[in-house]
Amino acid sequence: QVQLVESGGGLVQAGGSLRLSCAASGRTGSTYAMGWFRQAPGKEREFVARISRSGGGLYYADSVKGRFTISRDNAENTVYLQMNSLKPEDTAVYSCAADRHTYYSSIPSSYEYWGQGTQVTVSS
Repeated sequence: QVQLVESGGGLVQAGGSLRLSCAASGRTGSTYAMGWFRQAPGKEREFVARISRSGGGLYYADSVKGRFTISRDNAENTVYLQMNSLKPEDTAVYSCAADRHTYYSSIPSSYEYWGQGTQVTVSS
């Protein structure tokens, strides 16, 4: 079992930055690849970014490439999402998720464990 808890969300103006954290407990460390997803009201859950077990493999949705950076600290069992140049369309609930598979996936059903999410609101 893995428990995931996100933090760092909030209200920010367009062009601003936020750093989300995802703290993992239970069977963690480098056992899982980790992903960030987001879901805006009335929309489907959307892939944002993924980081491999070692941190060497990084993947981003085209909509956030060049603005968001995913990273992880396996010693601290924490994954981060640095979000810069935020836009109103980035407004959503952001959730982290853990995937035991080694191959890349942006599909939510591939991820076994999920956090409860943290709200990010970007005002124009």
